[in-house]
Amino acid sequence: MRNRLPLLVLLVLGWWTLNGFVWVGQVVTMHQAAGQPADWPNTLRQHLASAWLWVPITLALFAWVGRHPIERGRVMAALSMQGLAVVVVIGLRAAAVAALNGWIGWYERLPPLSELLAASVLNNLLTSWLIVGVAHALVYAERARRRERQAMELEARLARARLDALSAQLNPHFLFNALNSIAEMVHRDPDGADRMLVDLGALLRHSLDRSHRQEIALRDELVALDHYIGIEKIRLGERLRVHWAIDSALLDAQVPQLLLQPLVENAIHHAVAMRTTPGEVSVRAERREDRLILEVSDDGGAGEAVHGAGIGLRNTRARLQGLYGDDHRFDIGARADGGTSVRLQLPYRRWQPLEAAA
Repeated sequence: MRNRLPLLVLLVLGWWTLNGFVWVGQVVTMHQAAGQPADWPNTLRQHLASAWLWVPITLALFAWVGRHPIERGRVMAALSMQGLAVVVVIGLRAAAVAALNGWIGWYERLPPLSELLAASVLNNLLTSWLIVGVAHALVYAERARRRERQAMELEARLARARLDALSAQLNPHFLFNALNSIAEMVHRDPDGADRMLVDLGALLRHSLDRSHRQEIALRDELVALDHYIGIEKIRLGERLRVHWAIDSALLDAQVPQLLLQPLVENAIHHAVAMRTTPGEVSVRAERREDRLILEVSDDGGAGEAVHGAGIGLRNTRARLQGLYGDDHRFDIGARADGGTSVRLQLPYRRWQPLEAAA
């Protein structure tokens, strides 16, 4: 709104100037119809001055409504604030007439203050509320534009998350290791090789999913994550241990798509793949009142993960900010017993299929 303030001032000034000329035309027409001479200088001065007094008042009402709009949960409080503003406008218009009448000449003889206030109520009450209504229309239109812009940004970030996940899974090093492991296991462990192929196919299919939903059920996110971990466990062997601590009552919780995989991928890369000794990655989900707590931790070194400098982590932060605003937490830090912990707090919501949501 601030970026468009000069344009808004010009539009408001133009609107009230046009209104002033319309009023002048009406008064002159009435005088001519009554056989009276048209007093153009006085008529222009009086009605243009009256119209231009509305310019700062209109801008002030727009700003006031922007701070105290009528919205769900605070209708009566907002109406009280708007009513107070209208009362102030009526008083200011009466005071302006009293202060400027000697120069403008609205009255040949200034009436008492009580009569000025009564006239101001009759002349300005409806106009003030109309301006309040227009201001609300502008506020709601701005919010709709902002929501549309955020939705477009979220779609772009979701597409970026899919592409990031897909490129990480399709990069030559990853595919070489996965396919090489499958080739080595074909003869000595055909069942293991088959499982790895199934996991690889399911993971790629999930990455190419063209669903436009920003959020999915936690159970679906965990299924995709399990396919990824299945491939990494076969590739890394005994070096990778995974501990699951998932409250089964939360499997229908709603979470962003591709939320956990970049976190687990980051933990495996920094805490397990770079060492020869076994490492553990833990995935935990629990609920505390109306908050969903998700945590991915490892027992390895801190490194890049603690600072949240990875592309996947930056993208995850941006998506969470777009989806939840300030109604979430994203904490990365070192564990007391060594390793790194990524902890998320999201609003708890039950996932609904598209049909049910519709």
